Amino acid sequence: MDVRSLRYFLAAYEGGSISAAARRCHVAQPSISQALAQLEARLDAVLFERHRRGITPTEEGRRLYPLACRVCEDMGAITRLFRQPQAPTPVRLGLKRSLGAERMSSLLKDYAARGDNLALTLVNPGETCDARIIGEQDLSPEEAFQPIWLDRYLLALPAGHPLGRETRVALEALDGLPMIWRAPCAGMERLGESLAGAGMRCQVRARLRTIEYTLGLVAAGVGASLVPAWPEVLARPDLQCRPLGELEIAEVVGLAWPRRGDTTALDALIALSRERWAAQAG
Repeated sequence: MDVRSLRYFLAAYEGGSISAAARRCHVAQPSISQALAQLEARLDAVLFERHRRGITPTEEGRRLYPLACRVCEDMGAITRLFRQPQAPTPVRLGLKRSLGAERMSSLLKDYAARGDNLALTLVNPGETCDARIIGEQDLSPEEAFQPIWLDRYLLALPAGHPLGRETRVALEALDGLPMIWRAPCAGMERLGESLAGAGMRCQVRARLRTIEYTLGLVAAGVGASLVPAWPEVLARPDLQCRPLGELEIAEVVGLAWPRRGDTTALDALIALSRERWAAQAG
């Protein structure tokens, strides 16, 4: 039994499919399948159930997972112990506002774990940086782009608001409605254009930059707002979120990096971005 097979097993277990494991490990899918078959033969156990949408670990696979994690961590520790100290590779990552704390923390944690001795610095996307996580509409012609998330926008209302009884809130209901306006925000800009085109105006009670403060004011009853439908937003008991009539507002958020230049330090982040996008699409 070799460590490579265990690493492939972990990638398949955590990714939920052979294709996700192949992307994570930067190998072809047959390499993952062959390694898993050899591991199953060596252990005389079926580790995954195969189905059309991917793979699901069996009871034997779930028993192997923590042991495989421990072995791979120990091997990594041994390698680091005897590796000659090297200066960390600096990476400046630009982040647009309001990306979602939970999902960004998860992405950056995985990047730090997979990256090879990185010194990560987070900056505003307008500053000099090696890569940016931005909305697709802010992409420059000199940048490559890998989508990570599709953010759909909903109207956030305080709990108990009369419009919360509607399945979908008509755009006309926003005419004169107290609103918390957030900028910069591509979704809010699209909403403003739609209201202006229909000859309507809402009552702007506050202009903010952060979504956290916006959600707090909505919950307090100061006004409604347009917010991305993140799980942590939808789970708040002090808010109710509804789609806007026939108006579908969405934004693709992804990783942008210069088309020319060395991307070695970004390879793990690019791979993670592809995995997140594939998982959302699936």
